Amino acid sequence: MNYKRLDEDDLTIIRSIIKEEERILYAEEINEEYSHDELSDTVSYPDVVVKVISTDEVSEIMKYAYENNIPVTPRGSGTGLVGASVSIEHGIMLDTSLMNRFLELDENNLTITVEPGVLLMELSAYVQDRDLFYPPDPGEKSATIGGNISTNAGGMRAVKYGVTRDYVRGLEVVLPDGKVVEFGGKVVKNSTGYAMKDLMVGSEGTLGIITKATLKLLPLPKKAISLLIPFPTLEKAIRTVPFIIKSKSIPTAIEFMQREVILDAEKYLGKKFPDNSADAYLLLKFDGNSTEEIEKDYANVAQICLEQGAIDILISDTNEREESIWKARGAFLEAIKGSTTYMDEVDVVVPRGSVNEMVEYIHGLYKEVDIRIKSFGHAGDGNLHAYILKDDLNQEEWEEKMKAAMDKIYGKARELSGQVSGEHGIGYAKKSYLMESMDPATVEIMRGIKRAFDPKNILNPHKVCQI
Repeated sequence: MNYKRLDEDDLTIIRSIIKEEERILYAEEINEEYSHDELSDTVSYPDVVVKVISTDEVSEIMKYAYENNIPVTPRGSGTGLVGASVSIEHGIMLDTSLMNRFLELDENNLTITVEPGVLLMELSAYVQDRDLFYPPDPGEKSATIGGNISTNAGGMRAVKYGVTRDYVRGLEVVLPDGKVVEFGGKVVKNSTGYAMKDLMVGSEGTLGIITKATLKLLPLPKKAISLLIPFPTLEKAIRTVPFIIKSKSIPTAIEFMQREVILDAEKYLGKKFPDNSADAYLLLKFDGNSTEEIEKDYANVAQICLEQGAIDILISDTNEREESIWKARGAFLEAIKGSTTYMDEVDVVVPRGSVNEMVEYIHGLYKEVDIRIKSFGHAGDGNLHAYILKDDLNQEEWEEKMKAAMDKIYGKARELSGQVSGEHGIGYAKKSYLMESMDPATVEIMRGIKRAFDPKNILNPHKVCQI
């Protein structure tokens, strides 16, 4: 596309739509944070940042952009890890973080309707105060719900409860030409035509801009207990996971972690972890409506772990212990980032039966490519996070070794019938690996869907499957 670069005439039109001048950032007013996301080294500034507060504003901006071939990039909190919210072609960045209202809590239908800028932690607290439960639990609690939906975020509770897509009932969406449409609704079942709502979930802002979301809720579990289980080696820990999965006592979460990452988290938080003496750990969580119900489940799983070589079973049955363990787990990403000069991430997912092979492969890879790699992940659903660390490497060495490590990890995932991303998406940074892993016919179908929604390719160009 021959995109139009923003000029003073365009800015005048934008100011006529957005009445408050402070919600428009132009030229040197644009903060450096708007040029990148949380991790990716993809850097590009938008020409203007518009902080929208309503569906009407989003619609009017998109109508004008569509008519004038101006690229538009939607953005929430900017916590993404693959460059999906970076303005590659400059143009307009639509910041939806001020669209943060709770619109309706429908306890009869167990749904809540929110704007996209509501933060995950705000939503979780809001419904929990009303004895309700929003199960998706991505690690970054300051992410917006719009961003979670756009990447189909997963999180630690996916092994029992599923991912974001499983809790999206309905969406209000502004299309690239400014039209406002609704996909889905409050109904539990829907076989009415194509699954347009599900197509929007995980589309990373390339097909439309989410302005409202109706989400499914559950009754709040009354009790939760976690088990921190030390193992003498990573291999013993990870090889226990398939036995847990095959049992009839499925935990809410099954996380794996290594001692070196726990030490990073202790340093980052300035607090001791309940135990850091073992080489590797499984962290399991069980929830339910009574202690007796949970104890029956975790006793079975604890026995399995001991039979597979666990050193001990540490039970976290108080709020203080729970908070200590899970706060440390939630800090892993920032802790690893703070332990090196720069890092890049692999977010692969493999079938659950292959998770032990994938973890062991990643663990041994650093010797082969001569670069530090730290990993942790959601062992219960096969989604693994491997962080490749730059440390003191010069730029040439870093790019060479980082690419070698990524090529091998993604190659191993393909060998195990895995996928490029389990929850962080493709964005701009991981496109080449998507192309390698996916049938060209499937890629062309995806590009056809993009053309159907956005024939002028103005919405978040160069992302996911676009060259």
